[in-house]
Amino acid sequence: MSRARPRLGALGLAAGILLTGSLVAAPPGAAAPAPVDYTLAVDPTRDGPAVSDTMYGVFYEDINRAADGGLYAELVQNRSFEYAPADNESYTALTAWEETASGDATGSAQAVDDDNRLNERNRNHLRLDLGAGNRRTDRFGVANSGYHGIAVRAGETYDFSVWARTDQRSGTPLTVALRDAAGTAELARPLSVTVRGDRWTKYTGSLTARTTSTDGRLSVTAGGTGTLRLDMVSLFPHDTYKGRANGMRKDLAEKIEALDPGFLRFPGGCLVNTGSHEAYEGPDWPRQRSYQWKDTVGPVEERAVNANFWGYNQSYGIGYYEYFQFAEDLGAMPLPVVPALVTGCGQNRATDDPELLRRHIQDTLDLIEFANGPADSEWGALRAEMGHPEPFGLTHLEVGNEENLPDAFFERFTQFRAAIEAEYPDITVISNSGPDDSGPVFDRAWELNREADVAMVDEHYYNSPQWFLENNERYDSYDREGPKVFLGEYASQDNRFFNALSEAAYMTGLERNADVVRLASYAPLLANTDAVHWRPDMIWFDNDQSWGSTSYEVQKLFMNNTGDRVVPSEASGTPAAPREPITGAIGLSTWATSAAYDDVSVTSADGEQLFGDDFSGDAGQWTPATGTGSWSVEDGAYVQSDAAAENTMVTAGDPAWHDYDLRVKATKRAGSEGFLVAFGVQETGSHYWWNLGGWGNTRSAVEKSSGGGKQTMAEDGTTIETGRTYDVHIQVRDRKVTLFLDGEEWGSFTDDKTAEPFRQVVTRDERTGELVVKVVNAQAAPARTAIDLGAGTEVAPTARLTTLQGDPDAVNTADEQPVEPEKSVLEGVDDSFTHTFPPHSVTFMRIKEGG
Repeated sequence: MSRARPRLGALGLAAGILLTGSLVAAPPGAAAPAPVDYTLAVDPTRDGPAVSDTMYGVFYEDINRAADGGLYAELVQNRSFEYAPADNESYTALTAWEETASGDATGSAQAVDDDNRLNERNRNHLRLDLGAGNRRTDRFGVANSGYHGIAVRAGETYDFSVWARTDQRSGTPLTVALRDAAGTAELARPLSVTVRGDRWTKYTGSLTARTTSTDGRLSVTAGGTGTLRLDMVSLFPHDTYKGRANGMRKDLAEKIEALDPGFLRFPGGCLVNTGSHEAYEGPDWPRQRSYQWKDTVGPVEERAVNANFWGYNQSYGIGYYEYFQFAEDLGAMPLPVVPALVTGCGQNRATDDPELLRRHIQDTLDLIEFANGPADSEWGALRAEMGHPEPFGLTHLEVGNEENLPDAFFERFTQFRAAIEAEYPDITVISNSGPDDSGPVFDRAWELNREADVAMVDEHYYNSPQWFLENNERYDSYDREGPKVFLGEYASQDNRFFNALSEAAYMTGLERNADVVRLASYAPLLANTDAVHWRPDMIWFDNDQSWGSTSYEVQKLFMNNTGDRVVPSEASGTPAAPREPITGAIGLSTWATSAAYDDVSVTSADGEQLFGDDFSGDAGQWTPATGTGSWSVEDGAYVQSDAAAENTMVTAGDPAWHDYDLRVKATKRAGSEGFLVAFGVQETGSHYWWNLGGWGNTRSAVEKSSGGGKQTMAEDGTTIETGRTYDVHIQVRDRKVTLFLDGEEWGSFTDDKTAEPFRQVVTRDERTGELVVKVVNAQAAPARTAIDLGAGTEVAPTARLTTLQGDPDAVNTADEQPVEPEKSVLEGVDDSFTHTFPPHSVTFMRIKEGG
C-alpha cells in the first residue's frame, strides 16, 4: 500500500459523452442517449494465452483496522494493556477500559510493567488493588468497550479467557459480564471464576447472549480485598470462520472466500518495510518496527506488539501461522512479503549493516522452513506444535514493497534471492517496481529487474477512473520473454460504481495479457468504517455487519468467471467526439508547507493579458477551493502560512481559458514539501497541478485530477529549497503542456489519450465447455453490439447472463447495496447475433459451445 497523500473528494463525474481524453456527464433530465453501435468478433478456433489458476487473488494489509477490530475475531480492544503513545498520541495503556464497581466496592486500576509481568514480550498488565473494606460479594474492576461497542447476537456463544494471579490465599472471585453501554441491562448470564494462587494461570469460560446488541461492554470485576493482576482479557465468538481457535471473523472471511481467491498476499503493504528492522529486544526497543514474522508466531500471549504504520496498535493476534492457515482455508496460494531493509512508503532510508542484512536473509530462509519444512526441523517443529504438522506448500515469496530507492533496494534484493534460490530453488522470488505506474523510480526498477532476469515484478498504482479507461493496452507492449507481472495493488480512487466500471474495463486488458500478468489483486481489501485510513476499499464493515463495495462485486464477478484460456476477440471502438483543448482557470496550493506567491500573470497565446496580480492590494481575485489553509497578503505576496494544512488550493480566472501562459513566482517558507501551481481548473474539481517538491520533497510531478482521483502526467526528481524564489511558467497549447522552471524547460506532455468506455475479453471455461464473453460498457449510452462467433460455430441457443448495472454515482453501503449481480437467460444465440449491453454495466455472457 502506497503511503500517498489522501485522494481528493468524491467522484465528480458520471460517464456519459465520450471526449478525446475525458468523460463528462449527461445533463440532468436530458433524454436518454441513443444506442451506440459496435461489433464484436470472436474466433473460437484460435487459442490465446492460458489464464493462471491464481490469476486473481486478495491482498491483505492491516490498514483501516483490518486485523484487530476487523478480520481478527477478538472482541476486546487493548486486551493486554499494551496501547501506548508510540502507537497513537491519544493512546494510554487503559484505552478502551474504564473502572466499574457494584455495591460498596472500592479500589484502583492501573496498568503496570513490573517484575510480576506475564512475560518479556507482554509486559504491561492490569493491577487491581481492591479496597480493604470490600466484601466478597462486592465487585470492583474494569469494563472494556471493544471496538466502538461489543456486538453480540442472541443465542450465540462467546468464549472468554484471562490470565490472572492473586495474592489472596483463599482466592479472588471474578464475575465476567456482558452489559449494555449504560452498564444496566445484562446481555448474557454472568460467568463466575475464582482466581487462585500468585502465579499466572489462564482461566476460561463462555457466555451465551440473551439479546442482540451492538454496544455491549465486557466487565471483569473482583470481590474481596488484596491485589489481583489480569492480562490477555479476551472474548471471542465461538463461531469463527472454519471454527478456528484464535480465528477469523466469520462474515468477513466468508466474503473473502466468496471471491474464490487464487492467492493471499500478506501482511502488507507499508507496514512490512517501514520502521526499525531490528529484532524485538524488550521494553526499551522502539515499537515502530518493520513487520518481522518471528514476532508473530507461538502462543498469542507471548507475541510482541507493534505500532501499526497506519496509526494504531497491532497485537499480532493474526500472525504468520494464522495467515498461512487462512490461505489454506480459502484454497489460496500463500504469498508472504518480507522487508528488504530499504524503507518505502515515503520513508526513504536504506539500512547499511551487513550483519542485520544477514539476519533478515536467514529469517526469510527460516520462514520458508516454517512453511514447508518437515515437522522435525527447527521451524517446521514450531508449525507442528501450533497445530499444523503438514507443510503449507509455500511457492512464492516477495522481498520488499514500494521502495523509492531502486538501486539500494535491488542490491539487497539480489542477496535475498541468491540465498533463497541456493537453498530453495523452487521458490519464486518476487521483486517490485516502486509505488507508481511510471516515472524514474519505476523505469530504473524495471531496468534492474530485466537485467537480472527476475522471475516476477510487483507493480502498484492507484489512479483516476479515466486513467484506467485510457490504459487498457498497458501490457500489450510488455516483453513476452521478460519478467512476469504481479499487479499486487491497484484501484480506481473512489468506491462509486463508475470506479468499479473503470476497473472492470481495465481487467479485460489484464486477462487479454494473461501471459504477462500472472497475478493481480485489488487493494485495500478491508475497511472499518470507524477507522478509515485509505479509500477506496473492497469490503466495508463495522462491529456488527459487512458489505461489499461496487468494486467488490466487479472483482467477485471476474474472480468467479476467470476461465482457463483467452479466446481471441476484437471489438470496434467508440466514435470519437470533437477534440477539445485543455480548458480552465488557475490555482495556487500547498501541502504540509507554508509558501508565498507573487507576480501571477496569465497571457493568451497571442500575448493578450488575461490576468495579473502582484498582490500590492488585497487578494480579492482569489477564491478558496478547499476551505483549508491560512491565506493572506503579506509584504506584497500571497502567503499560505499554515505549514500543517493539506490541499489549500485557491483559484482565480475563467474556467473557459485555453491556450495560455501562466507565470508565477513561488517561494517555500517552511514545511515538508514544496508548492503546487494549478491550471485547467474546473468547478467540478477537475484540474492539473504542477506539484514541485511533493512526496516529502523527494520529487516533482504534474498530476491530473478527475473523477475523484489523480494520475501522473510527467515527473522527475526535482526538489525545492526553502527560501529560494522560483520562476514557474506553464504553457498550455491545445492539449499539449510545456513546463519551465527558472527559464529552463522542465518537461512536457500531451494529454490526448482516449478514455474508451467499451471493452471486452473472451475466455474459455474448459470445465463447463463455455465461452465467457465479458463486456464493459462504461457510458450512458446502450451498446448495441453485433456479435460474430464465426460462421458455422455451433453454440447453444441460449446463454447465461450475469449483469452488474447501476447509476455511475451509486455506492454500496450498510443500508443499501444498489449494485448487485442480476442473473438472466439470453435467447436467440447463434454464430452471429445482436445484443444490446445496458449503459453503465458489466455483463458476463456464458455461451455453451457445441450446440
